[in-house]
Amino acid sequence: MQLSKLFTEFFNSEKAAGFILIGCTIISLVIANSGLGELYQKIWYTNLGGLTVSYWINDALMAVFFLLVGLEIERELYIGELSKIKNAMLPVMAAVGGMMIPSLIHYGLNAGSATVSGYAIPMATDIAFALGILSLAGKNVPAALKIFLTALAIIDDLGAIMIIAVFYTETVSFINLFISLGIFAGLFIMGRMGVQRLLFYILPGIAMWYFMFQSGVHATISGVLLAFAIPFGKGGEDSPSYKLQHLLHKPVAFIIVPLFALANTGIRLQPTFYNELLSKNSIGIIAGLVFGKPLGILLFAWLSVKMKLSNLPGRVNWKHILGAGLLAGIGFTMSIFITMLAFKDSTLVVNSKIAILCASLLAAVSGLLLLKNIKSPPSSPADDHIRL
Repeated sequence: MQLSKLFTEFFNSEKAAGFILIGCTIISLVIANSGLGELYQKIWYTNLGGLTVSYWINDALMAVFFLLVGLEIERELYIGELSKIKNAMLPVMAAVGGMMIPSLIHYGLNAGSATVSGYAIPMATDIAFALGILSLAGKNVPAALKIFLTALAIIDDLGAIMIIAVFYTETVSFINLFISLGIFAGLFIMGRMGVQRLLFYILPGIAMWYFMFQSGVHATISGVLLAFAIPFGKGGEDSPSYKLQHLLHKPVAFIIVPLFALANTGIRLQPTFYNELLSKNSIGIIAGLVFGKPLGILLFAWLSVKMKLSNLPGRVNWKHILGAGLLAGIGFTMSIFITMLAFKDSTLVVNSKIAILCASLLAAVSGLLLLKNIKSPPSSPADDHIRL
């Protein structure tokens, strides 16, 4: 199995990051429910330059996370699994089902209530967690399934980004928005003109983030826009896009996302917290991630193959697709991120986070158990040519 160097590096870093995320979540929960809990909460709400530490993490550092996501989407579109329509249709269709069905489940349960705005919470997939758990399934997992799950999760992220930009923006300062988009347009033209130095993109990119932040549109969107302005070229090691993606992998995987987990999973559990798991919002989140995700992914992938829009990759069978669908129910980072945009009530945010953690745990365990017990056929010479 010959995988591109960048994909192999990406998979390995995301795999390790998944385990670090688990560790950070456990540490955060333990500290928050100990005698240090109050002090721990105060750390994240400490004022720093006019904004809280938590705000800097969620709005500034996460913009870097979205920059990396944008670069990964760009790579997939140019030379990856999404560059050929026949290859792209399976993860694209699966991702559409994996976003639509969970959202409809939550919406159906919460329509007409104050929690209906959380419909997008169960549509997200956490790439780091999902690939980290997938790696535990061992050699039973075909490499093509890793590529499928990665492409699916990246499309999920793109869908979540679009939802955030369109539906979770309350008030817009059009002057600041136009300035930000004007900077993007200038950078995009500069990229098409062949300007290669990353510094010429990063510095204006910071200004783009500032004006996007002032506009009211969530500032992390500027990270994705910056990614598409940076020239991709042929995707080789001399490409600015490749260089920046290579540069950001480890800081994002081992610093930014763990900080996000530490800042946002320090949940103080009340003695009766489990009662809230029976609320319509919590049931919508859990049912959406644990049942809606695999159902939507499996159904839409099956339709894609049945309609001859795509084929199953080598050594991958429908049980593998179901297992990947279960792992896609690990929402975590993106689900928590959307939760904080969807709800203003702090109690509702905490209860939603608990539901996300429970759902992600159920999805991880069920997906791992299924994939570990699937007997894959031996690899064939044809499989060795599957590339990103």
